[in-house]
Amino acid sequence: MSDYEASPYDWVADHVEKYERTGGVEGLDFNGFPCIVLTTTGRESGKLRKSPLIRVPHGDGYLVVASMGGQPTHPVWYLNLLADPNVSLQDGPEVRDYVARPTEGDEHAELWKVATAIYAEYDEYQARCERTIPVVKLDPVG
Repeated sequence: MSDYEASPYDWVADHVEKYERTGGVEGLDFNGFPCIVLTTTGRESGKLRKSPLIRVPHGDGYLVVASMGGQPTHPVWYLNLLADPNVSLQDGPEVRDYVARPTEGDEHAELWKVATAIYAEYDEYQARCERTIPVVKLDPVG
């Protein structure tokens, strides 16, 4: 089992700590929207990395959007799950394991609409950058 390495961004580390300490009672709100905490394995460090993200449920799994606020590069958590698609996700008090799969083409377009119906700012983020913002499907293990 890997060790956890907190984010170098204090606000992210503080958010994750509060979320985990309270079982999602505190820290459930992220920019005015419900959030989850995604755990990936660092592709270089091998350490567990945790990221608070907007909650986008989909079927029996979730979608996560690698927007990084419309920055020109992908977030590190996305690069980590490309290297190792085995992730875990905490939604409130529940933690489950998932397999991550980036979407493409028509599936990406369809799931983008699902995500923007929950968090419309994703469209603004996409308009700010030249890269296609990934939508990743998380399917439960087992």
